[in-house]
Amino acid sequence: MAKVTQGAHKDRQYWLLKSDAETFSWDDFWNAPNRTTHWDGVRNFQARNYMRDEMKKGDLAFFYHSGGDSPGIIGIAEVVREGYPDSTATDPKDPHYDPRSKSGESQWSMVDIRAVEKLSRPVTLAEMRMHPELQHMPLLQKGNRLSVQKVGPAEWNAVIALAKATPG
Repeated sequence: MAKVTQGAHKDRQYWLLKSDAETFSWDDFWNAPNRTTHWDGVRNFQARNYMRDEMKKGDLAFFYHSGGDSPGIIGIAEVVREGYPDSTATDPKDPHYDPRSKSGESQWSMVDIRAVEKLSRPVTLAEMRMHPELQHMPLLQKGNRLSVQKVGPAEWNAVIALAKATPG
């Protein structure tokens, strides 16, 4: 794995971004122009606040496929543009349109992310549940369905180690 996956950058934060593979898959992301896209359509205030207030350029994020037979972490993305207004909320033709957006102003935020690398193998939700060092990860908490979640440095490194290991 690339050096960028290691938790060495002093001020770097770590995140997990969830996407249903049928809606926007890792392959869709990887094949985007410059492997870059905006992370839009988030309609939860806490997730919005993370993107608007806390995600910084250079932060890393796990790309997580939700749903399907084997949900799990597929790859790594980097934040390349910090939070800005989500224009999909003000476009009536967009599936993420929010009729509560007044006067063409969006109360929602998005960030731009770039695909950095695909993990050597997916780290499944079931596998993560078997590792005590990940027990406090928001993804594994009952009822936590946010599409944007914080990941601690120790959890980040534990998932990277799992991706490098042969599943057992």
